[in-house]
Order: sequence, then C-alpha cells, then structure tokens
Amino acid sequence: MTTEPTLEVRRFAAEDFPTYRAWYADARLNRHLGPMDEEWLAHVLADTEGEQWTVRCGAALVAVIGLTPDPEHGAWVITDWAVDPALRGQGWGRRAWAALLAQPALRERRSFRAYVAEDNPEALAFFEALGWQRLTAPSREDPFWALGCTV
Repeated sequence: MTTEPTLEVRRFAAEDFPTYRAWYADARLNRHLGPMDEEWLAHVLADTEGEQWTVRCGAALVAVIGLTPDPEHGAWVITDWAVDPALRGQGWGRRAWAALLAQPALRERRSFRAYVAEDNPEALAFFEALGWQRLTAPSREDPFWALGCTV
C-alpha cells in the first residue's frame, strides 16, 4: 500500500520566487503561463483580493496555484496553476488540488472557474480529469475554454 505524500499548503512568499521562476525555463510552461518576472511577483505580494498558494512536499516546491474571486459567479477563478515541470505527469497537480481544497480559507467559496487557452489541450484534459465541466467553447472573440466545478 502506497501512502500519499504529506503536503504543506501556504501562501506564496518572496522566498518561493527563485524556484518558481526557474520552472519557466520550461518552454511549455512559459508559453502558457509566462513570462515570469519581478512585476508578477510584486503584483502577487501586493494583491489584497487574489490568493497565490504554494504546495510543498518536504522542502520541495511542487505546485503553485493562483486564485481570484469572481463575485459575479460566486466563484474562485484559477489565474494560474503550475507544477514543477520535472514532476509533470506524476499526479502532483491532482494532489496539489486536493491539498488546496482542504484549506479552511477556501471554504467560503466552493465554486471554481478556469479559462484554458484553445492551444492548451493538456490543461483542458487535466481539468476534465478532475471533473471540471466545459461551460463555453472558444470563439473568435474569446480563444479560451471556460470551465467550472463545484466541490
């Protein structure tokens, strides 16, 4: 019997940035979520509405998930969701999601939305594997899939 690793979830801090930024040497991650720079860090550290979360396994940063409230839909919107590219395809995204959902700070809103670019079929498949539903398809005016889930 394998035991799931113990994960620590906490808010993103400046000391997380060097490791997180290094992930963006990965062309796929950089294409879909980049660029990663000091402007992004300054925004995250000053943001009073959105929340940037880190997920660690031991000392290793394994995932970063950003959320912002969407009062119109009473939901959290996923602004970014990155897993260490060296760990891609090993279930860390699923584990990070479960660990994040267990946070008391997220109990107020149990609905989530995400917007996935039409040219990112891997992300679309990932969200759908987690049980998210397609809400709207990409169009000429908006090249993103809108996805939703309630937990």
